[in-house]
Amino acid sequence: MSKEEEMLAELRKIREAVEKAPPPPPQKQNLWDEFKGFLSKYKIFGLAIAFIIGVYLGNLVQALVKDLLLPSIGLLIPGLSNLADGVVEVGTQQFAYGDFLVAFITFLIVALLVFLAVKVAKRWNVE
Repeated sequence: MSKEEEMLAELRKIREAVEKAPPPPPQKQNLWDEFKGFLSKYKIFGLAIAFIIGVYLGNLVQALVKDLLLPSIGLLIPGLSNLADGVVEVGTQQFAYGDFLVAFITFLIVALLVFLAVKVAKRWNVE
């Protein structure tokens, strides 16, 4: 192949490249597709499910503490009838320690359960 033929072949390639229409612009996604992409990218469903389960787990543990554990502790310690309804009066002020006690014990139990769930998830290689 001579130099002229090579140049002609190159010019044909250039002409073909120039004459081709540019690819059409990507189609804009509709709102529904954008929404599905958002949900999958940021894992919103998993976050929502975890939040809902966390709320109901907290309620379950709070009921366990308030209705079962604290009355049991009240039975074991003489002179305490129901710790959940505990109120101390100092002067004219009332301090309702029962609700705080319920919230504190509930927090400790929920924190322990979350800790154990994370340990199990790591052991099973779940991210």
